[in-house]
Amino acid sequence: MLTREELPPCPVATTLRLIGNKWKILILQRLLDRPYRFNELRRSIDGISEKVLTDNLKALEADEIIVRTVYAEVPLRVEYKLSEVGESMRPIIGTMHDWGIQYQELVNTGE
Repeated sequence: MLTREELPPCPVATTLRLIGNKWKILILQRLLDRPYRFNELRRSIDGISEKVLTDNLKALEADEIIVRTVYAEVPLRVEYKLSEVGESMRPIIGTMHDWGIQYQELVNTGE
């Protein structure tokens, strides 16, 4: 989690710093539905590499937006899900989704 000194003074900049790359948004969008295992998450996001997914999951976990749960099974099972903080982003991502649909419709009608 970022310290108070690391946070930008602007709240919008804070949000962008935490979720402002395309991969994090796509990861969070998937996790809105349900918990995912690493490989199924990777398969569900077109174009993401294993390294990029790993790096972004670690960052989201460090910022306490997602929770990584390791199950002591053979083979080892790891699941990722939204934390309470991540769940609080549900309306933000939902609004982004709705706006994207409206924009696509606007572009498609040529207005």
